Amino acid sequence: MGRILCIFFIFTTFYIYPQSSTKEWIDSLNTIDNHEKKVDLALKIASKLQDSDWERAVKYIELAESEAKKTDKSDLSLAKTYVTAAQIYDAKDVIDITLQYNLKAYDIYKSNNIIDETARIENNLAIIYAKSNNEEKALKYFLHVYRYQKSKNEPDKLVKILNNIGTTYLGKSLDSSLYYYHKADAIAKTLKDNRLKVYVYTNLARAYGLKKDKKNAGFYFEKAFSLTDSSIDNSLKAFTYESLSEYNFQEKKLDEAILNAKSALELSKDNEFGFAGLRLNKILYQAYLGKEDYKNAVHYFEKYNAISDSINIEQKAVNLERIRLEQDYKVRSQIRTLVEEKTRFKYYVVGLILVVGILTLVLLLIRYRNRNIKNQLEKEKLKAKQQELNQSLEAKNMVLVGKAMAEIHRTDNINEILTDLKKIKLKTANKELQQAIDIVLKRLEKDLNADIWKEFEISFEQVHKSFFDKLTIDYPTLTPKERRLCALLYLDLTTKEISQITGQSFKSIENARTRLRKKFDLTNEKVNLSTYLNSFKGDSL
Repeated sequence: MGRILCIFFIFTTFYIYPQSSTKEWIDSLNTIDNHEKKVDLALKIASKLQDSDWERAVKYIELAESEAKKTDKSDLSLAKTYVTAAQIYDAKDVIDITLQYNLKAYDIYKSNNIIDETARIENNLAIIYAKSNNEEKALKYFLHVYRYQKSKNEPDKLVKILNNIGTTYLGKSLDSSLYYYHKADAIAKTLKDNRLKVYVYTNLARAYGLKKDKKNAGFYFEKAFSLTDSSIDNSLKAFTYESLSEYNFQEKKLDEAILNAKSALELSKDNEFGFAGLRLNKILYQAYLGKEDYKNAVHYFEKYNAISDSINIEQKAVNLERIRLEQDYKVRSQIRTLVEEKTRFKYYVVGLILVVGILTLVLLLIRYRNRNIKNQLEKEKLKAKQQELNQSLEAKNMVLVGKAMAEIHRTDNINEILTDLKKIKLKTANKELQQAIDIVLKRLEKDLNADIWKEFEISFEQVHKSFFDKLTIDYPTLTPKERRLCALLYLDLTTKEISQITGQSFKSIENARTRLRKKFDLTNEKVNLSTYLNSFKGDSL
């Protein structure tokens, strides 16, 4: 009856008083031009409508989000919208959407380095993950908030967060749980708030009870009860009695468990159909069952069953509401699909633009290909020109060789004539003839080019500018004859051809080649001497 009267009071309060204010807000919303004010008003309307008209509440959340994007500081306005939306969805127990909104707000506040708001959202995230039994993430965010609270001069909040961390560890690591409870206790001792101290002492007693440490469990239960005076509210007293009752039941002290469970029920009678009532009636029927008092066991089992059914009904209502919300989301998705179909024409236009772009690209590729063909032709022309230059160089090399051979033969012929004339001179007794022969000898000797190889080197350097320079720098100990041999080898002449030009024997040329290889340090017989000398190629005419 009390719950029915409460629901009736809420119903009448909402529909008698807030309705008029909600209507005024909606009217004002249509007249305001400021986007920031529209966001605030839309969120207030959504909060008011969340229990009476959920569909409209969701629309005003969406309106607030749309207006937030138009504000000067859109990211911060969006973060504020996400926080309020998360609170509205949290009231509906839609944990997944609540989580999504909190994460969106968290990303914005964190990226803008707004530390206070980031810590507040982290606390929300920790509670959500704790509700969904995700201990790892709950602890992660609780620890973040703990580090933040340590930097603030707010010891009461630090005690609360340490309690939350300890409770999260309670089912995972009793030692860790006790560590954080004791840290909370150390701070709580400095405060005058007995309520926080009772909460900490009760949690310490629970943790020591689970650890089977009777001495400390009893010690902290006594400390908790010593502070439960008139200043402590009934809900906290009920929590302490319930915790003691659970501990008594674990220790098989059934009478004490029953006594404390009944005390807790009496203190929480205004909310006997809650989860605390469910737990207490379960302890009572199990304790009476252990005492073989079947009458009382059946009585409390029936009460336990009734509360369980009641909670299940509420849970089913929540699930139905969640299904309805999901259906609403699907409907909105269908509407979004229709809107997308209307905009599909735009995609066709974009497609046409892409086709034109592709055609343009094809034309550019054709031009690029033609340019490549032109470049290839230019390369072929250059190659042909290079071949022509190489042929010209070979021709000049042949001219050099031919000139050298002609000069050598001419010199040989003159030398033979000189030798013959000298013999004739010795045989003749006629002085006039001897004088005539001397005149001819002088003229021939004057015509005789004694330094033919010097002229050859000059001609060679005109065609192959840097060959002798590089040869001199790398191998300064070469003799003039060895330099001449290097030049002839550079022209790819064979040993036989070199022998004919120089007048030296085949064996002499071969010995000279061997000496050159040693000076060049060519130990690998596979390396050809002419090939090695051609690696000295420099600038040519």
